[in-house]
Amino acid sequence: MPNLPDAKKRVKQNERNRVRNRARKNALKTETRKLTDAVTAGKLDEAKSALVTVTKAIDRVAAKGTIHKNTAARKKSRLAKLINEASKSA
Repeated sequence: MPNLPDAKKRVKQNERNRVRNRARKNALKTETRKLTDAVTAGKLDEAKSALVTVTKAIDRVAAKGTIHKNTAARKKSRLAKLINEASKSA
């Protein structure tokens, strides 16, 4: 348990940031799931429009510092690759 005032403040900040980061990550996972569901269902037009939405969401979350910029780049690359492979096979 923190005793110093600045330590008490830091505990509050950490909790507030943890809740905010979890909300951002959950929203990102939801958007990503929509894209992957569209690809597995074979709806490529819907998946391509979802890719734009997911890419924006990933960039936004990375800009806020919730995820690292290299993690964001890796996620975007893998999603684009998923759509490209689905386009080739279709």
